[in-house]
Formats: sequence, structure tokens, C-alpha cells
Amino acid sequence: MASTASGPTAVAPPPSLSKDAGGLRVLFLCTGNSCRSHMAEAWARHHHTNGTFSSAGMRPSGKVNPNAAAVMAEKGIDLSGHRSQHLVEAFTSKGVPLDYVVTVCGNADEDCPMFHKGDPEGVYGRTRIVHVGFDDPPELASGLQGEAALDVYRRVRDEIEEFVKGMIEQLPTLPYR
Repeated sequence: MASTASGPTAVAPPPSLSKDAGGLRVLFLCTGNSCRSHMAEAWARHHHTNGTFSSAGMRPSGKVNPNAAAVMAEKGIDLSGHRSQHLVEAFTSKGVPLDYVVTVCGNADEDCPMFHKGDPEGVYGRTRIVHVGFDDPPELASGLQGEAALDVYRRVRDEIEEFVKGMIEQLPTLPYR
């Protein structure tokens, strides 16, 4: 990893970042795996057909937030097949190394384990942890009702979509650990 006076910077991307090399392998990580990480996973599957995308939580809530599912449905994206799962389950069930773990909330960024411990030169040593934070819709919508609450979810949904659309080009340029 290269380093500058302002901290670590990304270096050349792993070979799998190529749109023609088998696809990108990304895990979107949040605290509860109920809202933002599911939105990111669903948008990634929608916009990038050549890749493996999943989501997980550090402390999974056990459910997908119904407001997140509702605002994704407005865009034709169905979250009914999604379920809240723990990071360990998501990481080990795939059986393939990850190119990136994208933390989408501050808590997950702070608590995210280093994937290459014990395997710094092996396949898991290539996993890059990148933080791209988004506001927490359930927290911001607390106390709001109806459309006012859904508007918070819609804004975050659209921000996540914008990031995911360009993530193939953006991820290699972001600081990682």
C-alpha cells in the first residue's frame, strides 16, 4: 500500500476489477445489515452483472428494514429474497476471496476486522477494506411519519445508487486498509 502525508492511498487494483476478468467480488458491510448494505448489494447486482455482490452486518438485526424494501421497490428492485446475515456467515459461505469490503456506516468501519490477518500474502490478503459512509435512514427518520420518513430513505437510496453505478472506477482510487 502506498502512503502519503495524508495517509494510505490506493495502489493498482486487483486483476478482478477488470470488467472482463470474471467480475468484482464485493461485500457491503453495515452494522445491522437491515438497510444500507442491502440497498448497496441490490444496486450492485442491478448495475453490474459481471460480479459477486453480497451484504452483511457486524451485529445483524435479523430482518430487512421494511422502509428500505419499500423505497427499493419503487425503483423496481425487490429485496424480499434478502436476509440479514452476520459478516462471518457472508464471508465464509461464498467460498471465494473478496476484492473489497465496503463499509457503508461508521460503526462497521470502526469495527471491521482486517481480512488479511494471518494470510497477508494469500488470497484473503488481497481484500481491501474501503469506507464509503451513508446516513442512517432509520436514525434520521426516527420520529417522522409516512412520506416524510420515506423521503429520508429515498435520498439515501439514491446516494447509494450513485456510488454503486461508478464503483468499478471509484474503488481503486479510494483509501483502503
